[in-house]
Order: sequence, then C-alpha cells, then structure tokens
Amino acid sequence: MRVFLASIPLDGARVVVVGSGEPALAKLRLFLDSPAELLWFAPDGLPSPLEIPAGAPAPVTRRPDFADLIDARLVFIAVNDIVKAHAVAKTARALGAQVNIVDQPDSSDFHTPALIDRDEVVVAVATGGSAPILARDLRSRIEGVLPQGVASVARLAGDLRRTVKESVPDFMARRRFWEKAFRGPAADLAAEGRMAEARREMVRLLNAAAAPHETPPQGLVHIVGAGPGDPELLTLKALRALQDADVIIHDRLVSSEILDRARRDARRIYVGKSRGDHSVPQDEIERLMIEEARAGHRVVRLKGGDPFVFGRGGEELEAMRAAGIETIVVPGVTAALACAASTGLPLTHRDHAQAVTFVTGQPKPGGVDADWSRLAAPNHTLAVYMGAGQAERIAADLLAAGRDGATPVVVIENGSRPDQRVVKGRLDRLGALVARLDLTGPALLFIGETAALAVSDDQPALSEVAA
Repeated sequence: MRVFLASIPLDGARVVVVGSGEPALAKLRLFLDSPAELLWFAPDGLPSPLEIPAGAPAPVTRRPDFADLIDARLVFIAVNDIVKAHAVAKTARALGAQVNIVDQPDSSDFHTPALIDRDEVVVAVATGGSAPILARDLRSRIEGVLPQGVASVARLAGDLRRTVKESVPDFMARRRFWEKAFRGPAADLAAEGRMAEARREMVRLLNAAAAPHETPPQGLVHIVGAGPGDPELLTLKALRALQDADVIIHDRLVSSEILDRARRDARRIYVGKSRGDHSVPQDEIERLMIEEARAGHRVVRLKGGDPFVFGRGGEELEAMRAAGIETIVVPGVTAALACAASTGLPLTHRDHAQAVTFVTGQPKPGGVDADWSRLAAPNHTLAVYMGAGQAERIAADLLAAGRDGATPVVVIENGSRPDQRVVKGRLDRLGALVARLDLTGPALLFIGETAALAVSDDQPALSEVAA
C-alpha cells in the first residue's frame, strides 16, 4: 500500500482554500455541504461572479496570514506564484495544518482523492497523485453501483451504534448483527427512506442477537476455489466469502494477491503442502475446519484452482457433512482452463481434438495410476496435473501405448500469473524438456494436437504475427 486514506472528521474543523482558478473552486465545492468552517482567500483576484459556487464563503482578496491559519486542519493552495504558495504552506504547517499544494504532489502532505459523497458515507479512490484521471474513472464505476440511499442506512446505524454495543458485548456476535442488518430488510427499508420501519426491523434483530444462548451458534464452512492465482479470476461469490470470513485456512498455491482481497482482520492459517512435504496432514486440516466452525466462526477453506478438481475438496465436504457442519462449495477457475486460455491453447478443437481429459500424474501413495494406454488416442487433449515430476514416465507410457512421439506438448508454469512460463516441445522429448526448465512453481502438462496452437515464451503472439 503506497498511500493510506484516512477519514478526517470535519465537525468543527477549519478548512482554508487559497486561490481563485478552477482548481481552487473545485476544492471549495468539496466542502460547501460539510460542517467545516470554510475560509476562502483569492490573492490572484476574483473569478467571474458566475463561476463562484453558490453558498461559497465571501472571498478575501489577499494571502492568509498567521491568524487566519490558526486551528486550520486542511489547507488547499492553488495560486500562480509557487514561491508564495510555499510560503503559505510553511506557515500553515508550523501551525499544525495538513497542506495540499494543487498539482504539486511532492510538496503536499496529502493528495485529494476522487470522492463519492453520500453524506454519511464517503468513498475515496486515490493514486498517490500520480493518475488523478484514472481515479476519477474508477470513482464513476463505483458510483454506478452505490445505492443512493446508502447514507440513510449509515445514519440509522450511527443512531443505534451505542445501544448495539451495550446490548451485544461480544465482538463477533455484534459483527454478525451488523451484517444481518446491512444485508437484510432493515437496510433496504432505510435506503427507501422508510426509516420507522427500518428502525423496527433493526430493533427486532438486536433483540434476537442480545438474547442469551445456551450454546454458541454454529459457524459455516465455505470450501472455496481461489482459481489459478490471478485475483481477477476470482468469482464474485468467492470474493464475498473471503470478505465475510472469520478464519481463512489456505493452501500453498493461493497467491498473496488473492489473500489481499480478504477481510483484513480475518485470522489466516497456512496449511500448505508441496510434493513430498505434507506439513499439515489432511485429517488435521479437516479437524481444524470442524473445530473453527463449532466455535461459531465462518470458515473459508481456500484452495488453489477448483476445490473439486484434484483439490481434495470432496474429502473435506464429506468430513464436514459427517460432523454436521453446514458447508457451501464455491467453484473456482481450475488451472487447466486458466493455463490453456492464457496461452491460446484450445482444449478442444473441431479439427484437432474431440475430447479432453484432466488427469493427475501423481496418484496417492499406494493408489492406482492412470491407465495411460486408454489415454493415448489421437485427437485427444490431456491436461496433466502434478505431472512434472513424472514427465519422463508419462511420456514413456503414452509412447508405449501408441501415441506418436511427435505429438505436441506444452509445459505451463505459474499459469495466468505475471511470472508465467510457457515452453513447447514434443512428446518423445517431454522428460528432457521438463528437466531443463528447472521448475519452481506449479506446472501443468498439456499433451495433444491442440498444444501446437499455444503461444510459448519464445514465439510471438498471433496478433504480432499478423502485424
């Protein structure tokens, strides 16, 4: 995080704007409806009367002096003479004010974000002063989905906040009350302006939350697919589960960018595994999920890719059902789909592949290996998970079953991520290809005619070829 957006109370605050051009007028307009004491100085002369915002304070046609800046909390300076701007800034800072010199981000104590003002609710988007137009564009997108009546919801919550805290002293129970309140009929009624009905519904929820329980309420488990690592490939349902979670139990393949989308105060428990290193056994992971849910927590079991595609999600779901824990499965974009799409590799193709099979190259210890002789047919794409360590054996089994040695293959490491690597070859050289790559991240093998259509790291993209 390069910048921190603080929420500054404006009740009783003094805000000073210096300047008379459009940048200064824009700052004036920001504070016209706020409870702040607003002072305006126009040392460069007054703008046209038609340009002065309605309700603006009377302008003073000089620079602010020491007395004007006493108790100022925020000072915005937009004057033509940068030397004079810095002189005003020096005085304001000496008196404890935070200063913004318009279009001088390196000389400012703070930058003005792009704001969505809904009275009680203010949303800000900031780029550290480097890309204000981008911030405005993002603001417009957010504004389109933000309900107009959200301020009424916040206002009602503010009225009841102390009562709720006194009635429901437990932090977790209190948070669940607010979530029900903000996501149910009470919020809808408040957003429509039906405040009396909304208050009654809030009070009903509060009475239920404050009632003594003989046993703590049981929590909920979400088994969530995190996708291949690109946070933009998270489903909306997965994102909501992450932002509601009390506890996140996550694997090694879950990227930090995905975890950054989770609620900041959620407890995170790492149970990652790698080939030959199962630091947390599967039965211990399941016991942990049950224990956290029975403590009343909302648990997200976060798994790379899709939890039901070589992710042991089925085993975990069975364990939760046996324990009587309510469980919701949230599918994710599995690695085969993401890796193929990121390289332009079609898993099926009318001319090259009439079938696709997802297969693991690493059966469980003592388990039955895949029947490679049944997977060696032409016009058939194989997406091999956990196959890098067994690449030479897999190739040998397919060749022995009759697959052509010239069959195209692709190895994709860290698929869909910024550090993705894509290397193409042929089946009879697959073992040597994988050995030469010295893989350090998760990798998938694609075997079949469609692999020839993938764009590799040493090959230009189709758009470049066309150009």
